[in-house]
Amino acid sequence: MPDRPEDADPTPKPGPERGDPTWIAPALSKSDKQRVVGKTSVFFGPPLAILAQGQKNTMEISGKLNRTAERYMEILKYHGLEITEPERLCLAHICTIGFMSPLEIRELPLEVELTAFECEGLDKLALAAKLESASFADLVAVVESLGF
Repeated sequence: MPDRPEDADPTPKPGPERGDPTWIAPALSKSDKQRVVGKTSVFFGPPLAILAQGQKNTMEISGKLNRTAERYMEILKYHGLEITEPERLCLAHICTIGFMSPLEIRELPLEVELTAFECEGLDKLALAAKLESASFADLVAVVESLGF
């Protein structure tokens, strides 16, 4: 009886390949799925408005935002600075003003020199020099790692 499961042929048959009109994308496993947010309202402040300027199609705008976010996450993965816990505490103290604009991020070395914050093991001049020699991407990654 060929209808019994033990008689079924265990080797998968080759199916149509991508490009073939009968091809169907494989179902994603749980580990392959990304978090699905669905539609959400997003305020387009000046930076996002400039990024999406001239694009009217929602899918194009969504694609642009997602590509930009993906590239940004990749930049964060490969940039940053090795900082000690006292240096981290000092920078967190400076960043607690809230939103850090690009200008404020660039001024972190000066802010370190001017801050009254002190703690054991902190060398503000060394930290300021480390920040001064860092790239802007490194500074952004540090600020992001602090949650600001």
